[in-house]
Amino acid sequence: MVQTSTIITASAVSFAAAILAYAVYFDNQRRSHAEFRRDLRRNERRQARAEREEAEASTRLRREAIKAKVDAAKEEGFPTGVEERETFFNDQVGAGEMLSADPAGAMDAALAFYKGLKVYPAPGELVKIYDNTVPKPILDILADMIAYDKTLDIRPRSAGHGFDLADMPSVGLD
Repeated sequence: MVQTSTIITASAVSFAAAILAYAVYFDNQRRSHAEFRRDLRRNERRQARAEREEAEASTRLRREAIKAKVDAAKEEGFPTGVEERETFFNDQVGAGEMLSADPAGAMDAALAFYKGLKVYPAPGELVKIYDNTVPKPILDILADMIAYDKTLDIRPRSAGHGFDLADMPSVGLD
């Protein structure tokens, strides 16, 4: 009677020989048949095109979802009173921090950070803080939200009393 280990060894050797034979056959076809090489290149181009189209579709869907979320947030409105804005800001940033712990909640976390940014008095400074504290995937979504919202001004505010010393003419001996 044949032992089990002999059967397993024979099966493994047969499988390895079949893989080696296919590798030799494939290499021979690739080297000697132009049509086979063309088919390989064609399949490679089709695969690359399909991946590119899939990535573009994914990006398009993500941007549409971002637009819908930003529009819904604008429709809800934002508080106008100082204390309400402060409370709203703290709630939204806290929610964003909690949601950012889960990678699946990246869109909701970015929306919470966006809402906090919307009511913050100096959004440019808050964006710099977000750069250092918010995870990169969420920050990318937040950047798309900021880019979509044309009403959000994140430029730094000029310090002082509304004038820039660089704009003043220099007086002195010429």
